[in-house]
Amino acid sequence: MSELIEILGCRYPVIQGPIGTFNSPEMVAAVSEAGAFGMLALGFISHPDEVKKLVDEVRKLTDKPFGANIMLINPHNEKILETLAGAGVKTVTTSVGSPKDIYPLIHDLGMKGIHVILALQHAIRAVTAGADALVVVGSEAGGLRSLNSESSTMVLVPLVCDHVKVPVVAAGGISDSRGYKAAFALGAQGVQVGTRFLASSESPVSEQWKKAIVECPDGGTDLIPSGSMRTAERILLTPWIKQKMADPDVKNIAAELDRNPAATGNYERAAFGAGQVSARISHILPVKAIIEEMVS
Repeated sequence: MSELIEILGCRYPVIQGPIGTFNSPEMVAAVSEAGAFGMLALGFISHPDEVKKLVDEVRKLTDKPFGANIMLINPHNEKILETLAGAGVKTVTTSVGSPKDIYPLIHDLGMKGIHVILALQHAIRAVTAGADALVVVGSEAGGLRSLNSESSTMVLVPLVCDHVKVPVVAAGGISDSRGYKAAFALGAQGVQVGTRFLASSESPVSEQWKKAIVECPDGGTDLIPSGSMRTAERILLTPWIKQKMADPDVKNIAAELDRNPAATGNYERAAFGAGQVSARISHILPVKAIIEEMVS
């Protein structure tokens, strides 16, 4: 048994990547029931009662292990972690912020923590801070990124593996058995998968979002600076977004993106997050089928 499997407590070393504010107990449970590690996304949640409600809803659907992600810029993390520990959650991932102050609390609560990193120097700092494992995210992944020059999964994962002693989870560009096997060849003990699970039957995102992933061509995503923080996000490109990016007079595309296109019907401006691996996803499949193919 690998160190990572001991930390997660599940059958397969496949972690569901948390996506923004999308929390579907049905999807988390489906991932865990299929032998992988389902994850709640708690980065934008402030009230412990909401956390407890989500955990309870997952528990009604599965008795298998699952975890949660917290963003370290959230000022409510102490109460959230206490709630998770009290509800029996054993493992969390941490992201978007310095892990220095939170890991003593995680360990005092009897939990394990896996920190998400985008660069080698962050990996070394996280291990020094007490992280039990690392999710190493290559530049092709979806979600929040930095504005720094970043390395791809193929480069970053073995680089980090060469410099740390804790288990490494590879993320970015992984959607099937080929990517899964490649991660182990690079030195990882497991994978984190986001975009492939977004395009699943159980995914809570809109059908338009799923359709955009399935129809994404090669080069069909790009990084959009957030405008407010020193961050960017990788999103699917629409003709409108491409036009805006080519216009030198447009300074802040992020401010013009539509974060709730289901309400406005303005899908041309939709900020549909996804990784470069979207170009390799051609079908919406059940979570169980995705995982079974991946680990076959």
